[in-house]
Amino acid sequence: MIKIGMIGMSPGNAHPYSWSAIINGCFKGDEIIRVGYPAVAHYLEANKDTIGISGAKVTHIWTQDKTISQSIAATTHIENIVDNLEDMVGVVDAVILSRDDAQQHVTMSKPFFEAGIPVFIDKPIAVTREDLAWFSDQHEKEKVFMSCSSMRYSNECRIVKQELASLGKLELVTAVGKKDWLKYGVHLLEAVFTLLDDPQPITVQHIGEKDKDIVHVKFENGVQVTFHLFMNISSTFQLSVFGELGWRLIDIRNSYSMFRDNIIEFVRSVEEGQSRLPFSKTESIINTLIGARESFENGGAIIQLKS
Repeated sequence: MIKIGMIGMSPGNAHPYSWSAIINGCFKGDEIIRVGYPAVAHYLEANKDTIGISGAKVTHIWTQDKTISQSIAATTHIENIVDNLEDMVGVVDAVILSRDDAQQHVTMSKPFFEAGIPVFIDKPIAVTREDLAWFSDQHEKEKVFMSCSSMRYSNECRIVKQELASLGKLELVTAVGKKDWLKYGVHLLEAVFTLLDDPQPITVQHIGEKDKDIVHVKFENGVQVTFHLFMNISSTFQLSVFGELGWRLIDIRNSYSMFRDNIIEFVRSVEEGQSRLPFSKTESIINTLIGARESFENGGAIIQLKS
């Protein structure tokens, strides 16, 4: 049994509740609704016949607020609440860092890297070149870790991926979502990169404005992609894929299935002693994410991503 420590949580991010429930196979929907995440309670209820990950259990939890830790623990049957996240070292086999505030990721993951404990790090793993270089160094040191948006495992994208050949030569992908570029653009980046088999991006340019992010990416294979993240629109995450012979619309809605598959891949990585998601793929996505912000900060300059 792989004993997992759960580290959370950041404002508006319910992953410590949902991911602990998916792994441990139990949840209290009323409590999840009480703390403000009714959608999480509803998708867990709709999929309660499949929750639970064989061979793994969340056994320890830490958050910055013991009251929050107690709520998550009681809701998903986590046996141990620790006072300091470092207290998990030596008693867990792996850690899920489920905070999505990337500024905390280096500091919070460092004790576990030093102890040789595998870590899953919520997206985005980094939003600065300095932090990304630090994680690249950990990869070079052969530390076991994994980071991605769960949209890498979206069923909706995988269904269309198997149909791409029928669309002929791909020319254009448009991707639409809401909220901010750094925290939510990474979802769309992950979905597009995975759909296209992680091609090499060559340039990125931010052509939008504050709270209305429009980002243009050119790939080495000739495909061009525009990403649209608007803070105040009503939207799910959607991709439109256009080829010479046909097109497809991808409406990404099944959060539960992508979360579950993501967790399974991390558990398998722990079992195998290496990440099943190559760090080079994560690094390429984060370079694009950061490059778009650099473009915005430099008046829409084109940023080269391939030397």
